[in-house]
Amino acid sequence: MKRAERRAAPKPAVRRQQPSTGRLLCVLARSGDRPAHPPGQGPSLHGARTLFHKEVLRFWKVGFQTVAAPVLSALLYLLIFGHVLSDKVQVFGNVGYTRFLIPGLVMMSVLQNAFANSSSSLIQSKITGNLVFLLLTPLSHWAWFAAYVGASMLRALAVGAGVLLVTAWFSPPGLAQPGWIVAFALLGAGMLGALGMVAGLWAEKFDQMAAFQNFIILPMTFLSGVFYSVHSLPGFWYGLSHLNPFFYMIDGFRSGFVGASDVSPWLSLGVVGASFLAVSALALRLLKTGYKLRH
Repeated sequence: MKRAERRAAPKPAVRRQQPSTGRLLCVLARSGDRPAHPPGQGPSLHGARTLFHKEVLRFWKVGFQTVAAPVLSALLYLLIFGHVLSDKVQVFGNVGYTRFLIPGLVMMSVLQNAFANSSSSLIQSKITGNLVFLLLTPLSHWAWFAAYVGASMLRALAVGAGVLLVTAWFSPPGLAQPGWIVAFALLGAGMLGALGMVAGLWAEKFDQMAAFQNFIILPMTFLSGVFYSVHSLPGFWYGLSHLNPFFYMIDGFRSGFVGASDVSPWLSLGVVGASFLAVSALALRLLKTGYKLRH
């Protein structure tokens, strides 16, 4: 009887403990993803490191396409334009055309690849649908901005360094004022990374992104004095070039190598710095409001 009672006696129910919100937040915190900052306590960058690492891996996994290919393109530009125009284009005093061209090619590669990295990442995530996984995380808009722009700057500077190493073999560009080189490289890469975020948020399909790049980024890059000095242009085009912020990036960057420029490097620094702040503010505003992200 006692055995039968023991068999019949119901076993105490094992209560499964559901993971609490606090526990989940601890897991997220360990992985680098923490909740956004409370209002009024300043920007929060918690979790930016994890997203930055993901973005770096995204372009580094296909490094031949994202880093090596732009270096090869810049080398072809140097071989063709340097050979064809070396005796026909007048630049600064005793500065040879090849020496003049190399900094422009380096900066052009930096700008184009900074834009391509952030814009392609966002549009691909939107179209494939995996952007929803980022929207589920408690990342602030500051963390998004820092991760995407930081990864874009890293790719752009890696490509720029590669172009400089390959092309410097043809004509050492020199280092007249290294401070200008660093300042304009960082500001230019940051501005185009932020502009790439704006384009990626705005575009809903690859056609729109291609239009943005082909009708805005590409003309502004090529018409910024990469292959020529703007002083050789007619009056109308000379004045129009000074409305192009890309001109100030390339001219200021080049002055750090050759020690000469079309305009004062301080003026270029002011224009580029103001442009960077304006584009960054726009990108942060779009991220904060979730523009074309939550539908």
